[in-house]
Amino acid sequence: MYLLLLAFAPIVVIILYIYFKDKYDKEPKRLLFYSFLLGAIVSIIVTTIIYFGFDIALPLKDKFSVPQLFIKAFLVVGLTEEFSKYIIVRYFVQPKKAFDEPFDGIMYAVMVSMGFAATENIFYVIEGGYVTGILRAFTAVPAHATFGILMGYFMGKAKFSKNRFKLNLIGLLLAVTFHGFYDFFLFLDFIPGIWVGAFLSLILGIILSNKAIKKHQEDSHFNPANDL
Repeated sequence: MYLLLLAFAPIVVIILYIYFKDKYDKEPKRLLFYSFLLGAIVSIIVTTIIYFGFDIALPLKDKFSVPQLFIKAFLVVGLTEEFSKYIIVRYFVQPKKAFDEPFDGIMYAVMVSMGFAATENIFYVIEGGYVTGILRAFTAVPAHATFGILMGYFMGKAKFSKNRFKLNLIGLLLAVTFHGFYDFFLFLDFIPGIWVGAFLSLILGIILSNKAIKKHQEDSHFNPANDL
């Protein structure tokens, strides 16, 4: 029970943080919950299926091959996981009437990402224990949140743009890029100290995420300041 609480705690904190950053037009709680649930179940299923496909079509067995680990980080893990989240935001949430301002892209992408992270975190924490849970609370879970924010920023812009396809794709590729670099540095654990690269990519992701949140807050057409 305590391990489950430890696994869920950072998820809840991040969701509440982003929810209260949505200042001007709160989203329907039911749709937020459905987004979380789809991330926790559907995204995980999609990811698992694609992983099996990669294991058959592109087996990467050498744990000391930098090129193979690069492909694994960006293509197998980064693209697969972010794509599994992207399709839910793109085809389930983005068409909804409740998705009525750019910030909603961030809100819903984070909900889907936190659903994915919740399921993933439960398995890791139950297997690894308290140390793993505490470590992931400050690394992997915030990382998933930043990937979601960066993707959601552009998907929020896309909803109200004629260049919807382009902006949605930019959001997906940006999330994949940050996810890829984060995992790539962690996969190179046989090179002493290179894990710092993952930490630095996370810090950069957090900085950009905060800027993305502020930008959509300022530009919201529900922001009273924009009526002046």
